[in-house]
Amino acid sequence: MVATSTNALDILRARGFVAQVSDEDALRRAFDSGTVTLYQGFDPTATSLHVGHLFGIMLLANLQEAGHRPIAVVGGGTGMIGDPTGRDAERPLLTIEQVRHNVAGIRRQFSRYLDLEGGRGLMVNNADWLLDLKWIEFLRDVGRHFTVNQLMQHGTYWERFQDGSFSFIELNYALVQAYDFLHLYREFGCTLQIGGNDQWFNILAGRDLIRRAEGGEAFALTTPLLTGSSGQKMSKTAGNAPWLDPALTSPYDYYQYWRNTDDENVGRFMRIFTFLSLDEIAEYERLSGADLNRAKEVLAFEATKITHGEDAARQAQETAHARFEGSGADLGPTFTVREPTGLVELAVATGLAESNNDAKRQIRAGGIRLDGALQSTDRVVSPSELPLLLSRGKRSVKLIAD
Repeated sequence: MVATSTNALDILRARGFVAQVSDEDALRRAFDSGTVTLYQGFDPTATSLHVGHLFGIMLLANLQEAGHRPIAVVGGGTGMIGDPTGRDAERPLLTIEQVRHNVAGIRRQFSRYLDLEGGRGLMVNNADWLLDLKWIEFLRDVGRHFTVNQLMQHGTYWERFQDGSFSFIELNYALVQAYDFLHLYREFGCTLQIGGNDQWFNILAGRDLIRRAEGGEAFALTTPLLTGSSGQKMSKTAGNAPWLDPALTSPYDYYQYWRNTDDENVGRFMRIFTFLSLDEIAEYERLSGADLNRAKEVLAFEATKITHGEDAARQAQETAHARFEGSGADLGPTFTVREPTGLVELAVATGLAESNNDAKRQIRAGGIRLDGALQSTDRVVSPSELPLLLSRGKRSVKLIAD
């Protein structure tokens, strides 16, 4: 766990959470002076959060451990608009029913990471204050603090405007998010907003609104964008960020995601996604070659324990040992087959291939194995052959049983 005697900003920098900070000296003084209330927003675009969101959640958790008060804002209001940042087309608008359904799904996930008892941490829904806003009053009280020229400094806004595909509703997103910060400042004394580095413009807009509307001091802090080995942002859109809901990504698959971390990211991910001490992580970073697999197992276990609990993490680890090392019990998810089924169909059904054509390409390329045996053509798998381990490459293995 983190040490509370160190300035919280130093803790965040040491663990790799900081990309940009507004007025760093003043924020340091605020952290040293007492409890800072801070927030991050999470729009409910799906029924679950994913690993891309976990970066911010773990930042909130580290600051709470350092003695500060986090607020997780579920965007039941902003989710009805959709953040245009970084997108080259308008998001499909969700219905009120979809937003409410998604909000209910993700609200349950925060208690795994944050202490929400006794006011030590808060979880709120911005629909509670945004949906009751009166439009004319909002324009008068909030809109007057913004200019169109200011909004057009947002890179995404300008690019979309140039392309002729920028809607009026999207233009309002920055104002609504800024109002969130102002509301939380007034209601809870919140003086710090955090978010991904692509949110820098929106967060500064909220900080400036607090200064103009209330004469108050507030701060912005952004995190580096989380990317995979390809350099692509981790997100559900890119398909490279596992869900935090075990019904969508099983604890075993979640464990395997972290176990398959690229060598160069092991130490970085340990600092961000676990509560291991920096000294302990430094020891693991000294490992190399095959020994680095031990560090990857620790990363996978610790990350899975935080999200799914220690029992689920142990079962996932034991299953991985059974499937890859032939030791221990296989307690992981099983794909059941009751009748003869083609290999291509199995590869698609288990998620090892995205489509029949993808499965056929993988088989022709020698990427699909049954119990370690290379499969060169599509064939029928009979229930009498089961159980079998169906694998794609060295990292993705599924248990097929009858």
